[in-house]
Amino acid sequence: MNGGTVLVTGAAGGQQGRTGRRVTELLRERDVPVRAMVRTNDERADHLRSIGAEVVVGDFLDFRSIQAVVEGVSAVYFAYPVQEGLLDATVKMAVAARNAGVERLVDMVMLLSTPDAPTPRMRENYLSEQVFEWAGIGAAHVRATVFFENIHALATASGALAMPLGDDSTVIPLVAGEDVARVAAGVLTAADVPAGSAYPVVGQLLTVQEIVATLTAGLGREIGYENVTDEAWAEAAGSRINAHAVAHLSKLWAALRSGPQDVEVTDTIEKLSGRRPKTFAEFVAEAA
Repeated sequence: MNGGTVLVTGAAGGQQGRTGRRVTELLRERDVPVRAMVRTNDERADHLRSIGAEVVVGDFLDFRSIQAVVEGVSAVYFAYPVQEGLLDATVKMAVAARNAGVERLVDMVMLLSTPDAPTPRMRENYLSEQVFEWAGIGAAHVRATVFFENIHALATASGALAMPLGDDSTVIPLVAGEDVARVAAGVLTAADVPAGSAYPVVGQLLTVQEIVATLTAGLGREIGYENVTDEAWAEAAGSRINAHAVAHLSKLWAALRSGPQDVEVTDTIEKLSGRRPKTFAEFVAEAA
């Protein structure tokens, strides 16, 4: 893609991988013009302005709002939070981007994107991808697995990894939010990206035992693993995250504990960012 402004949604950064914020920072490091869409004009927006981004307040679910923020950009990074409304937001963005003449849209979705994927969010991701491709806006898909940030937050909140993952030999595919952002920035700025391209992003495969050992070593305190029931996990998680996210993650944990998944570490991160994937041990050490 040659020149033009990139609209980055979710640019303020949330509680998970903060990919929108990181994509904004990476693009500005390359002197790419960025329009950063935020929900609230707060100190996080001030940071984006300080690195040279144009900050706009927008609402995924308000078509006129999306029309206004998309006007005049040539590319879009679309990262909708894990909550209700993905398909509504997708249609609004697809129509607005088509009308504005957007040449490339990169969406951040879940690793598995099929009509029969194991979680409701993954199945919505599949439909969202189809809509973006039908819009003829050069859609490409960055498919990320479980973020390091999520596992770290789950463990440090209570001092133990209390999850319904079966025994501690269950394997979890993981990735750093930072690496997902690097891949997205690479796709947004690449000279040629065929429409419909997909980029699976897996940085590391670790067993539950390896995860808790890494957390214990990196944090300098004992982190244990407690295999809880699906119902207990959903009840506890419901006080911290929305019902849509609980439904997605509950099905994801069940799929992971059911047996080996057809998932492997990909070379996407190294190819598009020029550096090897960050390890969970490195992430925990930095977080500590």
